[in-house]
Amino acid sequence: MGIKSREVYEAPGAIALIEAHRELENVTLEREQARFKRGVEQKWGELVYDGMWSSPLKKSLDTFIVDTQEHVNGDIRMVLHGGRATVTGRRSETGLYDFNMATYDEGDAFDQSAARGFIEIYGLAAKQAAAREARLKG
Repeated sequence: MGIKSREVYEAPGAIALIEAHRELENVTLEREQARFKRGVEQKWGELVYDGMWSSPLKKSLDTFIVDTQEHVNGDIRMVLHGGRATVTGRRSETGLYDFNMATYDEGDAFDQSAARGFIEIYGLAAKQAAAREARLKG
Protein backbone atom coordinates (compact mmCIF):
# COMPACT_ATOMS: atom_id res chain seq x y z
CA MET A 1 0.00 0.00 0.00
CA GLY A 2 2.98 2.29 0.26
CA ILE A 3 2.15 3.58 3.73
CA LYS A 4 5.19 5.08 5.40
CA SER A 5 5.64 5.40 9.11
CA ARG A 6 7.87 7.83 10.98
CA GLU A 7 7.88 6.03 14.31
CA VAL A 8 10.63 5.56 16.81
CA TYR A 9 10.88 2.09 18.32
CA GLU A 10 13.48 2.84 20.98
CA ALA A 11 12.42 2.18 24.56
CA PRO A 12 15.52 2.00 26.78
CA GLY A 13 13.54 1.83 30.02
CA ALA A 14 11.48 -1.10 28.76
CA ILE A 15 14.61 -2.85 27.48
CA ALA A 16 16.25 -2.51 30.92
CA LEU A 17 13.15 -3.99 32.61
CA ILE A 18 12.96 -6.85 30.10
CA GLU A 19 16.64 -7.68 30.62
CA ALA A 20 16.23 -7.61 34.42
CA HIS A 21 13.20 -9.90 34.22
CA ARG A 22 14.99 -12.30 31.86
CA GLU A 23 17.84 -12.62 34.37
CA LEU A 24 15.39 -13.43 37.16
CA GLU A 25 13.86 -16.09 34.93
CA ASN A 26 17.34 -17.50 34.33
CA VAL A 27 17.65 -18.34 38.02
CA THR A 28 14.05 -19.35 38.75
CA LEU A 29 12.74 -21.31 35.74
CA GLU A 30 13.60 -24.93 35.04
CA ARG A 31 15.77 -25.32 31.92
CA GLU A 32 13.23 -26.97 29.59
CA GLN A 33 10.48 -24.64 30.74
CA ALA A 34 12.71 -21.64 29.94
CA ARG A 35 13.63 -23.03 26.51
CA PHE A 36 9.99 -23.58 25.61
CA LYS A 37 9.02 -20.14 26.92
CA ARG A 38 11.36 -18.45 24.42
CA GLY A 39 9.27 -19.88 21.57
CA VAL A 40 6.05 -18.93 23.32
CA GLU A 41 7.31 -15.35 23.71
CA GLN A 42 8.08 -15.16 20.00
CA LYS A 43 4.62 -16.41 18.99
CA TRP A 44 2.91 -14.20 21.59
CA GLY A 45 4.68 -11.14 20.17
CA GLU A 46 3.67 -12.07 16.62
CA LEU A 47 0.02 -12.47 17.63
CA VAL A 48 -0.06 -9.11 19.40
CA TYR A 49 1.74 -7.36 16.53
CA ASP A 50 -0.79 -8.84 14.08
CA GLY A 51 -3.72 -7.57 16.16
CA MET A 52 -4.76 -11.03 17.36
CA TRP A 53 -5.10 -9.85 20.96
CA SER A 54 -8.32 -11.84 21.53
CA SER A 55 -7.33 -15.02 19.71
CA PRO A 56 -7.76 -18.40 21.45
CA LEU A 57 -4.06 -19.14 20.90
CA LYS A 58 -2.95 -15.94 22.62
CA LYS A 59 -5.25 -16.74 25.54
CA SER A 60 -3.63 -20.18 25.86
CA LEU A 61 -0.15 -18.66 25.66
CA ASP A 62 -1.14 -16.10 28.32
CA THR A 63 -2.04 -18.98 30.64
CA PHE A 64 1.33 -20.65 30.09
CA ILE A 65 3.21 -17.40 30.66
CA VAL A 66 1.32 -16.62 33.88
CA ASP A 67 2.11 -20.13 35.15
CA THR A 68 5.84 -19.72 34.45
CA GLN A 69 5.94 -16.52 36.50
CA GLU A 70 4.82 -18.10 39.79
CA HIS A 71 8.35 -18.19 41.26
CA VAL A 72 9.98 -15.37 39.28
CA ASN A 73 11.00 -12.77 41.83
CA GLY A 74 14.11 -11.30 43.36
CA ASP A 75 16.60 -8.49 43.03
CA ILE A 76 18.70 -7.42 40.06
CA ARG A 77 21.72 -5.14 40.07
CA MET A 78 22.35 -3.36 36.76
CA VAL A 79 24.80 -0.93 35.26
CA LEU A 80 23.30 1.50 32.75
CA HIS A 81 25.93 2.96 30.46
CA GLY A 82 26.08 4.09 26.86
CA GLY A 83 22.57 2.97 26.01
CA ARG A 84 23.12 -0.50 27.45
CA ALA A 85 21.68 -2.25 30.50
CA THR A 86 24.12 -4.85 31.85
CA VAL A 87 23.13 -7.12 34.72
CA THR A 88 25.93 -7.35 37.28
CA GLY A 89 24.12 -9.31 39.99
CA ARG A 90 20.96 -11.25 40.70
CA ARG A 91 19.36 -12.83 43.74
CA SER A 92 16.11 -14.72 44.30
CA GLU A 93 14.69 -16.54 47.31
CA THR A 94 12.91 -18.90 44.89
CA GLY A 95 15.90 -19.49 42.62
CA LEU A 96 16.93 -22.99 41.58
CA TYR A 97 20.66 -22.41 42.06
CA ASP A 98 22.13 -24.31 44.99
CA PHE A 99 25.78 -23.58 45.77
CA ASN A 100 26.14 -26.96 47.48
CA MET A 101 25.13 -28.71 44.25
CA ALA A 102 27.56 -26.67 42.18
CA THR A 103 30.76 -27.30 44.09
CA TYR A 104 33.28 -30.10 43.94
CA ASP A 105 34.42 -29.69 47.54
CA GLU A 106 34.23 -32.37 50.19
CA GLY A 107 30.78 -32.55 51.68
CA ASP A 108 29.03 -31.15 48.61
CA ALA A 109 25.41 -32.20 48.09
CA PHE A 110 25.80 -33.66 44.58
CA ASP A 111 26.78 -37.31 44.21
CA GLN A 112 29.50 -37.06 41.57
CA SER A 113 29.18 -40.77 40.69
CA ALA A 114 25.80 -39.95 39.08
CA ALA A 115 27.63 -38.02 36.36
CA ARG A 116 28.97 -41.18 34.73
CA GLY A 117 25.50 -42.59 34.09
CA PHE A 118 24.28 -39.23 32.81
CA ILE A 119 27.17 -38.98 30.35
CA GLU A 120 26.55 -42.53 29.12
CA ILE A 121 22.82 -41.99 28.58
CA TYR A 122 23.12 -38.47 27.15
CA GLY A 123 25.81 -39.49 24.68
CA LEU A 124 24.22 -42.80 23.67
CA ALA A 125 22.51 -41.53 20.50
CA ALA A 126 25.71 -39.86 19.25
CA LYS A 127 27.69 -43.02 20.03
CA GLN A 128 25.18 -45.13 18.08
CA ALA A 129 25.30 -42.74 15.12
CA ALA A 130 29.11 -42.88 15.05
CA ALA A 131 29.02 -46.70 15.16
CA ARG A 132 26.55 -46.74 12.28
CA GLU A 133 28.75 -44.44 10.19
CA ALA A 134 31.79 -46.63 10.89
CA ARG A 135 29.84 -49.79 9.97
CA LEU A 136 28.51 -48.33 6.70
CA LYS A 137 31.84 -46.87 5.59
CA GLY A 138 33.96 -49.84 6.63
